[in-house]
Amino acid sequence: MELIADILLVAGALGAGFYCYILARRLSRFNDLENGVGGAVAVLSAQVDDLSKTLQAAQGSAAESSSSLEQLTDRAEQVAKRLELLVASLHDLEGAPQQPAPPEDSAPAVFARHSGSH
Repeated sequence: MELIADILLVAGALGAGFYCYILARRLSRFNDLENGVGGAVAVLSAQVDDLSKTLQAAQGSAAESSSSLEQLTDRAEQVAKRLELLVASLHDLEGAPQQPAPPEDSAPAVFARHSGSH
């Protein structure tokens, strides 16, 4: 009876060892850096690094553009204020030429299309 128990125990140990060997091979293929998930993780990690660098560059460019736009807006506001002052000063001039009024006795021009039967 002890011999049968020992044989079953050895067979179970050999089966567990073989199962562990197969799992180890599958795990090494799974973590392979070229074809497996390990490679995919490595590629994704590199892409995340590239995207973060691109994002930082875009943020820097946006900050520069924002600063430039603020400066241009301030300059445009100053020019608009000067134009308002110039227009207001034109209204204050007494001798400013007025636009001539159209003569009242002239009739409005009438345009008619003639059918051309030649």
